Amino acid sequence: MVLYSVWIVGGSRSGKTARLVKQFCSWLQNHHQAIDSFYTNHKNKKKGNPLPKSWELRQTEPGVLLLAANDDNRRELGDRIVTATSGKFPVRAKTPLGFFQDEVILFWPLLIQSLKLNAQFPVRLRPETEQELATKLWREDLDAEIVRLAGMSEYRLVRRILDLLQLAAYSGQKCDRISQILASGLGDNPINLEPEFLASLLLDWRNWCLERGLLTYGIITELYNHHLLTNEYYQQHLAKRYQAVLADDVDDYPAIARNLFEFLLNQGAVGAFSYNREGAVRLGLGADPEYLEGLAGRCQVETLISPPTESLAIELATQMVELATEPTVMLSLPATVQSIQTTSRAQLLRQTAEVIVEAIKSKEVEPEEVAVIAPGLDAIARYTLIEILNKQNILVEPLNDQRPLISSPAIRALLTMLALVYPGLGRLVDRDAVAEMLVVLSRRQKAADNSTELSTDIDPVRAGLIADYCFEPHPERPNLLKVTTFDRWDRIGYAATTAYNEILQWIEKQRSQQEQRLIPSPISLLYLAIQDFLCKDNNPPYDQLAALRELLETAQHYWEINTRLQQTQSKLPALSPVESTIAEFIQLLRRGTITANPYPLRPIGQVRKAVTLATIFQYRSSRRFHRWHFWLDASSPLWAKGGAATLYGAPLFLQERLGSPWTAEDEKLAEEQRIQRILTDLLSRVSEKVYLCHSDLAVNGQEQLGPLLPLVNACVSVNSEGLGASEDSLA
Repeated sequence: MVLYSVWIVGGSRSGKTARLVKQFCSWLQNHHQAIDSFYTNHKNKKKGNPLPKSWELRQTEPGVLLLAANDDNRRELGDRIVTATSGKFPVRAKTPLGFFQDEVILFWPLLIQSLKLNAQFPVRLRPETEQELATKLWREDLDAEIVRLAGMSEYRLVRRILDLLQLAAYSGQKCDRISQILASGLGDNPINLEPEFLASLLLDWRNWCLERGLLTYGIITELYNHHLLTNEYYQQHLAKRYQAVLADDVDDYPAIARNLFEFLLNQGAVGAFSYNREGAVRLGLGADPEYLEGLAGRCQVETLISPPTESLAIELATQMVELATEPTVMLSLPATVQSIQTTSRAQLLRQTAEVIVEAIKSKEVEPEEVAVIAPGLDAIARYTLIEILNKQNILVEPLNDQRPLISSPAIRALLTMLALVYPGLGRLVDRDAVAEMLVVLSRRQKAADNSTELSTDIDPVRAGLIADYCFEPHPERPNLLKVTTFDRWDRIGYAATTAYNEILQWIEKQRSQQEQRLIPSPISLLYLAIQDFLCKDNNPPYDQLAALRELLETAQHYWEINTRLQQTQSKLPALSPVESTIAEFIQLLRRGTITANPYPLRPIGQVRKAVTLATIFQYRSSRRFHRWHFWLDASSPLWAKGGAATLYGAPLFLQERLGSPWTAEDEKLAEEQRIQRILTDLLSRVSEKVYLCHSDLAVNGQEQLGPLLPLVNACVSVNSEGLGASEDSLA
C-alpha cells in the first residue's frame, strides 16, 4: 500500500496537530492491514518471497521523528502520539534546534575527523556565557572608538554581532558569506561598522570555539547543515533511523529544516507537516515560513476549516484587520469588543484590574479563563496587576517570567555568603548585602497549624544593627564578628542571637574547610547552603525553587566552561584562580543577564486557577486559548513592531530576499502583515470577549497613536464606575 506525504494548512486552533496524530495512526493501520493481507494471500508461497516494507513494532526498526516549534509544544505532541499508539512505536520528539544539537554531539567524532578538530567532547555554551566569552575575545577589536561609532553599548553590540552568525546558520549560509549579505542588504549601515569587520569577528569567534569544543546554537546549526547533512556516512545512518517525519507548525522553523525534510523524503520516508499562514510567531528570530511552504509541492495538500467556530475570528478578524490597516474605513465593532480608556497608564492598570476582579467575583468568568496580553510587559505593569489581583485572592500566572536571577533575595544572599567564605571578594560585599543575607538565611517555616508561611528569626531591623556593628569590611577577608561586639547586644534578642550564631559558626566552618581545600568547588558550597538554610524544615515556593535550580545549573555550566578553558591554550586573558572566577560569576549575575528559566518541571493535575499574564510573543508561542482577552496598551506602536522578537538583520537572511536591501516600504509592509497575523491569531484564541485597554499617555508620558487606535475608537467604552471593587478595596 502506497503512503503519501501530507501538507496540512489551517489557522490557529483549526485542528492541525490532531490531524497530524490521526495521520500517523492511519499510516500504522494501513501498514498492518497490508501485512495481514500479504500473509493471507501468500501463505502457500515459498519462504524466500520478499516481504513488503512495513512498520514493525520493534525498537530495532526505523522510528519516527516528531518535531515541534518549541519545547512545550514538543512535549504535548509527544504525549499525544504516545497516547494514541499506546507507546508501541518508537518516536523521537524534538525541536528543530534540539535535533540539530543532538545529532552534532552524537556524530561529533565524524566532525572531528572531517574538520580536523581536537579530540575532546563538545560543550554547549549558554547565551550568557557566549556573550561573556565573545566580549573578552573581541575586547581589543571592539575598543571605545568602535563602540562609539556603533552608537550602542558594548553589551548590545556583541549580542547583535553574535545574532548575525545565528541568522546566517539558520538560513543555510556559511559564516564567510555574512559580509556579502550585509554589504548588499544594509545599504546605509545603521551600526556604522564595515560588514567585512563584523564577518572577521565572527570567523575568529567560530574558529576559537571549535578549537576548544565549544558550541553555540549558530555553530551547531552551521555544523549540521554544512558538515553532517552533506556527509555520505551520516546520510546513510539518518535514512536508516527514520521512516517518517511529523512536523507541527513548520511556519516557525528555520530554512535549513527544509533541507532535512527533503533529504528524508528523497530517501523514501513519508512526511506529515502542519502550516499556519497566520502563524510565523518566530519570523524575525530565524524562521523562514515562505521557504518552508515550498515543501507543499511534494505533498498532498489538505486545508482545514479555519478558524474554529467557538472563536471570535470568524466574526471579527476581517473587520478588525481592515480597521487597523485602513483607518479611514468607518466601521463599528460589536459588543464582544469593548474598550477600557483612561488618560494615564497608572489609571489604566488599576481600571483593568477592577474589571477583571468584578468579572471573577460575579462568576461571569473563572480566573483560568482570562488572559492579559501586551506587546511588552514592563516591571511596573507586571507588579501592579499581580499585586492588585493577589490582594483580591486571584492568582496570576506570568508566562515564561524571565526576571533576572539577581532579583531574588535568596540568590543575593547566597552570593554574599560566597563572598564571605572565599578570600579576595571583599569589594563585592557591603553592609546592606550582609543584613539581607541574615534575614534570608534565618527564615523558618511556622510550625503551628502546618502553616506554609515563613517567619524570620532575624528581622530587618535587627539584621541592620548586626551588620552595622558586627560586620568588618575588608577587601581581602571581610569578616562577621561575634554578636557581643555590639555593646547593646542584649537588644538583639534570644532568637535573633541564636540564629546569628548558627550562621556565623556555619561560615567559619566552611572557611576552615576551604582553607584545607576540602570544598570541591563553589557549587558544592551553594548546594550545602541551600540544604542547611533555605530548604531546612520548609518547602520554598515554586518561584524561589526555580531561581535556586537555575542558579545551580548556571554555576555548574560556568565552572564546566572554565575547566575546559583551563585545559586549552586560550586567546583570552590569563585564566584566574578560583576566587577571581567566583568574582566574575557574581558580577555576571549582577548584570542581570541570567534569568530564572531552569529545565522546566511539568505541572501535575488540573490547570492552575490563575489569570494568565503574557506578552504577545509568549502567548502566541504557548498556543493557549481563553474565553476573555484583555489587550493591554492597545494603542501602543509596539503592536506593529517585532521588538525583542526580531533580531537585527533578520529580513536579510530570508531565502526569497537573501541579501536584498531592506527599504522603508519593506518595513511598512512587514508591519502591516505582522498586525494582520497578530490580530487573526489572537482572535482565534478567544471565544467570548476582548477588552482593548487604552491610555492616552504611555509610561514615558508620550501620546499613544499606535495602529490599533482605530479599533479602540470603534468599540464601546467600559464605564468602571459602580463596579463592585472600589479603589479603596483594591489598594
